[in-house]
Amino acid sequence: MTSPLTLVQNAYAAFGSGDIPGLLALLSPDVRWEFAGDSKAPYTGRFSGHGQVGEWFQCVAQADGIQAFEPREFLEGPDHVTVLGWERTQALPGGGVFECQWVHVWQARDGRLTRFWGMLDTEAAVRARP
Repeated sequence: MTSPLTLVQNAYAAFGSGDIPGLLALLSPDVRWEFAGDSKAPYTGRFSGHGQVGEWFQCVAQADGIQAFEPREFLEGPDHVTVLGWERTQALPGGGVFECQWVHVWQARDGRLTRFWGMLDTEAAVRARP
């Protein structure tokens, strides 16, 4: 069975290459997805299942022009992985560029990712949004 760390690394690889269907294939059908972002971001909130998570990625693409996205540190537990990272993003449409650190927590069960919780530096993001 694939380790939680490998699943998470594969998820970031799929995201980095724009393969959202490939990323969704790593998630359990009943995945729970939560993102704590700034109040102006349409992707802040709770989502579940492949359909809603796929829509979440569409919201990210419409609101953020990601210029650099770097998972930097992977902290592994028996059924979870916490990832510390950094990004440079332009708020769309026509907003400023912000750089911030972020944290993502993933949980895995039976070879699938079952839960995602993420947050970023909301102060940096909201300053950039029109």
